[in-house]
Amino acid sequence: MVHTSSISTENFFKEANKKVSLTDDRKTLLLRISESIAKEYTKNEVVNINFICTHNSRRSQLGQVWAFFAAQFFDLNINALSGGTEVTAFYRNTVKTLQKVGFDFKIEDFSHQNPKYIISFDGSKKSILGFSKRFDDPINKDPFIAITTCNNADANCPFIPTALERFHLPFVDPKASDGTKAQEETYLKTNQQIAAEVYFIFENVEKLAR
Repeated sequence: MVHTSSISTENFFKEANKKVSLTDDRKTLLLRISESIAKEYTKNEVVNINFICTHNSRRSQLGQVWAFFAAQFFDLNINALSGGTEVTAFYRNTVKTLQKVGFDFKIEDFSHQNPKYIISFDGSKKSILGFSKRFDDPINKDPFIAITTCNNADANCPFIPTALERFHLPFVDPKASDGTKAQEETYLKTNQQIAAEVYFIFENVEKLAR
């Protein structure tokens, strides 16, 4: 599976930062996350960030992929991870919306239930392996800073043993648009929102940790 997008991932990332409007409360939360990451980064020169959602199929995957991009964009030694409270699949509409903004997906291990993708982008120095997994899957390095992206994950994960810190950063679930005419637009909007907030986090980590 290879992307055919003419959109530059870098341009989408930069434009998301400009176009998406954040409330003061949201900025305060994002800055708290940035400060926590920067503190750990200054101490250890590396940080693991784990985006956690119930099914690890949509929002947490978007968070991981954009954090993977942002780490290279801002030249930070940050490992982007994701996981769920249960295993499902990297949902196809999530894959499609990331392909539309320039990410490249190649099948590493085909499975109808839960395929694994090697994810990269034009100019990337490395790739990540994308698939649905529990937050404590062996592939996820620990300890990590946990960022829950949906209300169910926040409620169902009252205790994450390996989390250095935990933040709840919920996003609207695009799942409601599946199978409708609004599907592509809704996923792209969520994609843009998460890209913008990851940009805000990483830009401030870069400022605070240097």
